[in-house]
Amino acid sequence: MRHRVANRKLGRVSEHRIALLRNQATALIRHERINTTVAKAKALRPFVERLITVAKRGLAEGADTSRALHARRLVARDLVDRTVLSKLFDSIAPRFAERPGGYTRLLHNGRRQGDDAPLAQVELVGSEYKPETETAKAETEEAEAGVGGRVRRAARRIRGDSESS
Repeated sequence: MRHRVANRKLGRVSEHRIALLRNQATALIRHERINTTVAKAKALRPFVERLITVAKRGLAEGADTSRALHARRLVARDLVDRTVLSKLFDSIAPRFAERPGGYTRLLHNGRRQGDDAPLAQVELVGSEYKPETETAKAETEEAEAGVGGRVRRAARRIRGDSESS
């Protein structure tokens, strides 16, 4: 029975699973969007959201307090890269200061060619794709407003379509 069993095993021993989640969390915070399998994405989501919540709590007390230092040390246990750690505390946590949760978004991408594994894109909310030119941006906003438009743009970006339709 699976009563009160919280985490997915992902076919790995615990040390490997923790290392996988730490590496994917580092990549997600660095690039603000990664592609992985659906199972790994669902396991990564609470891991990253917990890190962002701890960073937010540390910043809520002020940057020079002992609580902020403690929060930084708690997050540093899982994020070894110092540049990613500073990005989390300097830009990502303040961006989500007013948001009560749900910092990540999961977009399903179809299936992988080799083993038919279901793929997903995990991205931080607020880091959606922004077109390079202003004219393309105006055309895109007119044609695709709302959540459905964002999902269509993400699907086009994943497929590699460079032209806006």
